[in-house]
Amino acid sequence: MTQACKHLHDIHTRGANSKGCEECLKMGDTWVHLRVCMVCGHVGCCDDSKNKHATKHFHATGHPIMRSKEPGETWGWCYVDELFYDPI
Repeated sequence: MTQACKHLHDIHTRGANSKGCEECLKMGDTWVHLRVCMVCGHVGCCDDSKNKHATKHFHATGHPIMRSKEPGETWGWCYVDELFYDPI
C-alpha cells in the first residue's frame, strides 16, 4: 500500500513568484534547476545547486510541498513525508 501525503491540502498556488531562484538573483549567483513552493510560490534552486535555496525555504517556513519549475516536468515532492508525485 502506498503512503499518502498528509500535506496536499497545503497547496495554495501553482504560480511562481519569479523566473529564477529568488535568492540567487539577489546575490548574482547561478543555479542548476528550479523548484516552486506550492504554498506561497517562492522559487528556489534545487539541491544540486550550491545554495540549495528550495530546501532552505522549506526549513525556514515549514512549507512542505514543492514542484519542479523545469519545462516539461510535472513532478512534485513533499519534504515532510518524503513522497514523490508525478504528476503533482
